[in-house]
Amino acid sequence: MKIMIKAFLAILLSCSAVMVNAQKNEAFKPKVVYQSDALMITQISKNAYEHVSYLQTQDFGKVPCNGLVVSDHKEAIIFDTPTNDKSSEELIKWITDQLHFKIKAIIPTHFHDDCLGGLKAFHDHRIPSYASFKTIALAKEKGFVVPENGFKDALTLKVGKETITAKFFGEGHTRDNVVGYFPSENILFGGCLIKEIDATKGYLGDANVEAWSNTVERVKKAYPKVKLVIPGHGERGNSKLLDYTIGLFKVK
Repeated sequence: MKIMIKAFLAILLSCSAVMVNAQKNEAFKPKVVYQSDALMITQISKNAYEHVSYLQTQDFGKVPCNGLVVSDHKEAIIFDTPTNDKSSEELIKWITDQLHFKIKAIIPTHFHDDCLGGLKAFHDHRIPSYASFKTIALAKEKGFVVPENGFKDALTLKVGKETITAKFFGEGHTRDNVVGYFPSENILFGGCLIKEIDATKGYLGDANVEAWSNTVERVKKAYPKVKLVIPGHGERGNSKLLDYTIGLFKVK
């Protein structure tokens, strides 16, 4: 009888372990958690949210623009502002009022409006901003709101008990484009350096087309464990977005 009970318990424990592993391996199902005419926020993992705002352009019409919020232990860091101060106020209010998170930093990944167009709203809330020295110089040159704190090639910040990095791998969409990485969930915010699948080359007015492919090759090599990739515009995906972008700008 004791042997039968032990065997039953062993089977039960084995089944429980399988169920736990299956739950761990089950992909997170993204869900929209906030939506207005100007802003959409989608939870894309346990501790990360994609924010989408809109930019009216002459050449491409109304363009949806992506940003990323990462969090841990009631703290958040944001990559790229929404496109204007009004949308940024919405994002800040939702994070602070609904999630009750403290926003530790905002990091524009290059100097265009879809990255720092809403920076004044963050400064008004005394949220520290960080950008590469190149982005700061270009923002000053264009007369835009200027990020407060600069870094040369790479930045590491704490969010809760985790860390994020922002790093310059080379020129591409612009001379100053950096990418963000959230190691605890292997999420890459590629910004406008990275294209969604089947995208065109897009706006090239400030681009270094010849360097673009090699820059993304370096990004891919640096983050071999990446699971989720957020482009500056369009659908998120996995490392296939890196491969697509490399191919799109490969010098023939």
